[in-house]
Amino acid sequence: MNYIIRPMKPEDEREILAIFNYFVDNSFAAYSEQNVGHAYFEKLVNISKGYPFYVAEAPDGKLAGYALLHAYYPLDTFRRAARVTYFILPEHTRQGLGMKFLDLLIEDAKTIGVDTLLASISAHNEQSLRFHEKLGFEKCGVFKAVGRKHGQDFDEVWMQKFI
Repeated sequence: MNYIIRPMKPEDEREILAIFNYFVDNSFAAYSEQNVGHAYFEKLVNISKGYPFYVAEAPDGKLAGYALLHAYYPLDTFRRAARVTYFILPEHTRQGLGMKFLDLLIEDAKTIGVDTLLASISAHNEQSLRFHEKLGFEKCGVFKAVGRKHGQDFDEVWMQKFI
């Protein structure tokens, strides 16, 4: 499929929230247990200020996913590290979108002085763990049973890639 990857616009809010809420309801990829609304979108916009925030439009014009970078930690001493966040609806996975998003984020990260990417992933999200490993991320830490969603404990896995 031909996707258009472009910077996020405020008008994308409704679809971005729908994508995130899909993962809230159907997986451990989104840590929230409850659906989110406008305040969550504002938080995404605020944490991504100064960092790239992209969406992917499917051929039908609807959003297939989104990706952004944001500060790992809000102190200047950690400005070289950024967290990656991306969500791609299942019907659009295995189309190369994740790799396209990551390539763009890496290119942009280098221009703003970021040389370390970090990803926080639920241990139950095996597809994301494999994806990151395939793209050169290495496991750098695990917090055991720090999350509980739908009555089930989960570990938080941290992965890191030097760029």
